[in-house]
Order: sequence, then structure tokens, then C-alpha cells
Amino acid sequence: MAQPITIRMGGYGPPTTGFSRALKLVGDKLAAQFGDRIDVKYVWNIMDFGYKAEDILWLVESGILTLGYQSSSYLTARVPELSFVDMPFLFADNDAARAAMDGALGRRLASAIESRCGYRILGWYENGFRQISNRLRPVRMPADLKDMTIRVLPSKIQARTFELLGAKPMIMDLTDAIRMIKAGEIDAQENPLTNTVTYGVHQFHRFHTISNHFYISRPIFLHRPSFDGWPSDLKEAMQRAVTESVTFQRDLHIREEDEAERTIRTEGGDIVTLDPDQHKAFAAAVQPIHAEARAELGGELFKLIGV
Repeated sequence: MAQPITIRMGGYGPPTTGFSRALKLVGDKLAAQFGDRIDVKYVWNIMDFGYKAEDILWLVESGILTLGYQSSSYLTARVPELSFVDMPFLFADNDAARAAMDGALGRRLASAIESRCGYRILGWYENGFRQISNRLRPVRMPADLKDMTIRVLPSKIQARTFELLGAKPMIMDLTDAIRMIKAGEIDAQENPLTNTVTYGVHQFHRFHTISNHFYISRPIFLHRPSFDGWPSDLKEAMQRAVTESVTFQRDLHIREEDEAERTIRTEGGDIVTLDPDQHKAFAAAVQPIHAEARAELGGELFKLIGV
């Protein structure tokens, strides 16, 4: 009897998160169809084993893990086109963002990743719209961010965004950010509310602002030599399972954001939702980024979302 094909799936959150549950859905679908032909294993949170969140990238590219996910911002140094979706206020709402990532834009970005990295990209999970949290004061206008140190993802555009808003951005991995937030060594961070609660940041940050300044996706990437070497029925089944898991994860994300907001309020956090005028003030402050991105990336990616 042939040895089963081992499929190791990993992430950087507890097994209760929507991302981990989505991985489990993929594994369950494959196990039900292929039985003893495959051996599915999970590493829910690589940070539990001493890795940084960013290490998921090389763990998959080297084949130690077969499948993983990571915010697209972590790949912008290798795949400059991904910086396009780091731009602030690019999408009006979830529907617009999902349509873009499932459509021509997502296909263009997946092709760019595959041309430069050892991955196969099978879809895009939703990290979603990001909000600001901090330990100092309520943030209602850009001036409230003046001189505030804030952790951002490894993206030049994201750092530039917060420079324009008057803050002092610090690029660092999630692992380091959590440690420094707990130690009071940085003032602020930006994340979906779900992540803020999952990693316990809300216990150190009283003030939260619903700004929806970035929408970030997490590509679902596989070790390309492994995936390309599988029999066709397994490759097709993996694609179907991942596609189904995307819908599942996105639906969960909406509920998780609502639950996280309730948790923050229940545990004493203050939440500010920007009104239309305040939102316009933030968008106006970062408007130069769009012109800079057109100059650096060209107009092709803008056309893919009709702007």
C-alpha cells in the first residue's frame, strides 16, 4: 500500500479562530473524500512553538508546512504589486473588497506572488477592515494621532499612511508587537477588532477607533512543489475545499467582529466610530498616497477595480 500524502496546515492563532476553523473545514473535506490516501495534520499557532507569525511564509515555502495563510502585507517586499491593497480607504465596504479579491485584481495579485515565490495561491481569506487601538486617548481626528507610536504591518505604504496622519509608525512582526504592547513600549496598533481581542491587546488598550482605514486579505498559499506533484483529483479537491472555506471564514469574520466589539465594551474599552466628516478628514490626510502609488505601480491595478 502506498504511503499516504501528508498535508500539514498551519497558522498563527488559537484553534477557535475563524482562520483555524476554516483550515479544519479544508482538512475535514479532504479526509472525507480521500480517507487513508492522505494524512492531515494541523499546527494551529506556530507562535506556540517559538516561531514568529511571519515565519509561516518560509515554513510553507520550504515545505515544512504544506498550507498556510498570512496577511498580504508581509509579502510586499518580494511582490511590490501587493502594496496596492495596502492603500488606505481603497474599498468602500466588504462587498467591494471581496469582489475585487475574488475577481481580476485577486487573480493578478496571485499571479504576481506565484511568479516570485514558491507558492500556489488558492484563494483569499478576509482579515478585513482594520481599526486603531491605543493606550493614551480617544482618536477622532488625525491630530489625535500626533507623535503616537503605532505598530504597523511590514508595508511601506502602511507606514507612510500613519506618517501622513502624524503618528510614528513602527514596522514589526505580530510577536514583537504583542510583547511591546504588554510592556507599554508602544502606544498604539491597528488591527481588526477580532485580532485585537484574540491576542489580548484590548486588555492594555482602552481606546478604540472604528476607522476602516485598511482592508487586508490573507492569501491561502501552498508549497508549490508538493501541490504540483499531487494527483489531479487531490489538487482539484483541495481547490474546491479552499474555495468553500473562504466563504465559511468570511461569514465567521463578520460575527467575530461583532463579538469582539461586545467584548471590548464589556471589559471597559471605549469605542469611537468615525462620523462622515471625521472619516473625510482621515481620507484627505492620506490622499497623497494614491498619487504616489500610481507613479510607482502604474495605473493597471487601479483599472482592475474601476478607479
